[in-house]
Amino acid sequence: MATTMQDVARLAGVSVKTVSNVINDYPHISPTTRSKVEKAIGQLGYEPNLTARNLRRGRTGLIGLALPELKLPYFAELADSVIVAAEKRGLRVLIEQTNSERAREIDVLHGSVRHLLDGLIFSPLALGQEDVRQLRVDYPLVVLGERVFDHGNDHVTMSNVEAARAATTHLIDLGRTRIALIGSHAGEVVGSAALRERGYVEAMIRAGLALDRDLIRETGLWHRETGADAMRELISSGVAFDAVFAMNDAMAIGCLHALHEAGLRIPEDVAVIGFDDIEDAAFTSPTLSTISPGRQQIADESVELLHRRIEAKVKGGGEPEQFVRIDADFELIARESTLGRGQRPA
Repeated sequence: MATTMQDVARLAGVSVKTVSNVINDYPHISPTTRSKVEKAIGQLGYEPNLTARNLRRGRTGLIGLALPELKLPYFAELADSVIVAAEKRGLRVLIEQTNSERAREIDVLHGSVRHLLDGLIFSPLALGQEDVRQLRVDYPLVVLGERVFDHGNDHVTMSNVEAARAATTHLIDLGRTRIALIGSHAGEVVGSAALRERGYVEAMIRAGLALDRDLIRETGLWHRETGADAMRELISSGVAFDAVFAMNDAMAIGCLHALHEAGLRIPEDVAVIGFDDIEDAAFTSPTLSTISPGRQQIADESVELLHRRIEAKVKGGGEPEQFVRIDADFELIARESTLGRGQRPA
């Protein structure tokens, strides 16, 4: 039979209420009484019902993390970073996969599971500006990514345009002039694909290089296979190119595979750069140049913002803090797929 609070009270010679006050860190308990109760808890191996304790405090200690798909390495690694950041603040993480489906994203925001959570970190892909009302919720919410703007919540994102411009400029500085872009989404206005394409275009124009639409290749989801397929189509088209900017590392790895298949040398014939700096990028052959978009900063900032909102809601009172937007810092990681073996950036 499990040990109860009554058992602890009996052994310590105090009331059940006193045991409860000790467990809940009530300040007005004498050191002697607190010591007796804690000793009894230790002797009996009593484990408090933390769920009930948190609910009485107006919180569960559980936050949600809603991501498009964990099959993509970037999101899997982001989830790992969020879990670590949450644990440092005494929080546990429930992960929801939305598969980039609008109905599932709305259910994450308004479904029954949200009542188990103190707050939610949410990375939408299917919702657009027309869905902004869906993000007006009565619980702490931090939005990740670029998909929805003007939503009245804390927002943590990447410097997509600037980072894509840096990736393209890196290729240009190496003397490449026919740079393919892999991962375009036709008609997209708000989203990572549109913003990274903008950075690519800006870099090409600044360098005085012609924009050839035949070099801009569309894909659906940003997976290894879609990157490989887009690369094969570009090769078979006969369009000349000497470099590739794939808009995420998964597609870049697919591009490497297709280039190897075609017998093209990397980077001698074609230089390749990706985006995300996933762990696999350092272990491809050749190793993959990429943009590190500040994943750890994104995780830390989003958890800290959410934790701050949760604490403020529990305490109540006072004017709420202004919502903030944080653009994470990025870094260009130059490796063998652009520099060649044994070389270092100038």
